[in-house]
Amino acid sequence: MRVPPPAARPSLMRALILCAVLAALACTAPAFADSGTPWPVVGLLALLYLGCELVKLCPLPGSRSRVPEGIGSFFPVVLAAVFLLPPAAAALVALPGGFAQAVLQRPARVRRVWHAAQQATAAWAAGRTFALLGGPAALGASPFAGSFGAAFGGSGPPGAAGRLADFPYAMLPAAAAAAAFCLVLAALDAGILAAAEGRPARTAWRGLVTGSLAPHCVHGLAGLMMAVMWRSPYGLPAAILVLLPMYISCWVFAQYHRERAAHQATIRALVQAVDLKDRYTRGHSERVGQASAMIARELGMAEDRLEVVRIAGILHDVGKLGVPTRLLRKDGPLTPEERRVIELHPEYGHEMVRGIGFLGEARSAILHHHERVDGTGYPYGLAGEQIPVLARVVAVADAFDAMTSTRSYSRARPVPVALAELERCAGAHFDPAMVHALVGAIGRDGWHPVVTADDDVQVIPAGAGAGAGAGAASSSAVGRAPAAVAAAAAAPVVAAPAAAVPDPGGPGLSGLPAQGARLGVRTVDPRAGQDPDGGGGA
Repeated sequence: MRVPPPAARPSLMRALILCAVLAALACTAPAFADSGTPWPVVGLLALLYLGCELVKLCPLPGSRSRVPEGIGSFFPVVLAAVFLLPPAAAALVALPGGFAQAVLQRPARVRRVWHAAQQATAAWAAGRTFALLGGPAALGASPFAGSFGAAFGGSGPPGAAGRLADFPYAMLPAAAAAAAFCLVLAALDAGILAAAEGRPARTAWRGLVTGSLAPHCVHGLAGLMMAVMWRSPYGLPAAILVLLPMYISCWVFAQYHRERAAHQATIRALVQAVDLKDRYTRGHSERVGQASAMIARELGMAEDRLEVVRIAGILHDVGKLGVPTRLLRKDGPLTPEERRVIELHPEYGHEMVRGIGFLGEARSAILHHHERVDGTGYPYGLAGEQIPVLARVVAVADAFDAMTSTRSYSRARPVPVALAELERCAGAHFDPAMVHALVGAIGRDGWHPVVTADDDVQVIPAGAGAGAGAGAASSSAVGRAPAAVAAAAAAPVVAAPAAAVPDPGGPGLSGLPAQGARLGVRTVDPRAGQDPDGGGGA
């Protein structure tokens, strides 16, 4: 038995469904009283719409798979009925297909009745809008011509009631009718969401309209093309041919979204596996993806490449799945052999994702995000422009999050401190352009991590000798200049209230959120730069 959400109001939901059904009956009733209703056209269009909905339930030829669920309702037939028929008759056309739509949740019969009622009501409203704006006359026929031959076309010369459509004026009432169809559907769905989930009706309606207005207008254009061809001398066959490319386009679009959802699920599964293996860096992957996207956007990268950068940041540490868990969670110093094992994780990650074609350029970022501009990084010691651009982006984002996150061996640094450290290492460890892009993006927009794991990790007190290291931001710190390591190792532990943490980034970085300041403690890592996260930093 399904339990409704706490804010659900079942009585209001029943009332809304009943009102929608009564409205649909009121909208369709005039068609039965009108002797001029073209019943053959109504029946044929209703069958076409019903067929478009039922075909989604049938297996595809040569396979057991079905049409992707994301294809949604196929409204061009309904909107063609809006343009060809009186409003009441158009509402009748929407009933069979609306009732036959696939339903994934129970009660299925009630949901089907709801779909049929809301689509019938929306079709009637769209028909009235189309009529009020002079759509039937612009379409090339007298308003709501009821004869079977005139409605079908193809029965000789057009004549007075079958003149050519008035373009481009005919597109104005058609677009208005499609918008009215969309608004009514969105209003009814918003009412149900408000009753079922306790959402504000205005917020739900605005969200539904924003996402569905453009697709409904495209469906309206296809419906207008179908209606124009139907009224033309070519008649019904030409009108049906209009549906074929439109339906194929909808199928391809739905297939694309289905594959995209599968890609996102693959990425989430890999990230969750890494988070489960290394609990101290939970949420790190998402934050690196967010920071990488900020850098890419600041550099002016195209949207499609920006998405690749974000995915590269999310998956950069997937190779940790090949590293023994005891090394990732070790509290003591790492031996040289253990560091060499950890330094294999970029190559492990590249091998793991090499066969995932949609990752594209992100695979090189996973392999090379620990390379340094001065050639002292790993795994291949690339330098300067030899390092792929996406890898240089991820390296900066990785080091930034490693420094601003609390780990088992280090406290989080304030954001200005981390940015100042990145600027200090620019040109040696990091690409200066990437560092300046991150500084500029955070200086303008701030840093608001989408995922934070501070509450999930162990809090190490300042007096713990084997405690944490603000002096080592990542595993790429292995091999850093001995003087810098010595200076970091010699730095004392400082305990101070959050308000006393200075802003080493200077006045240009003042006012930024100091994430680590609330911890009130800065400690130094005595472990020769160990950081299994792999930031690249300080």
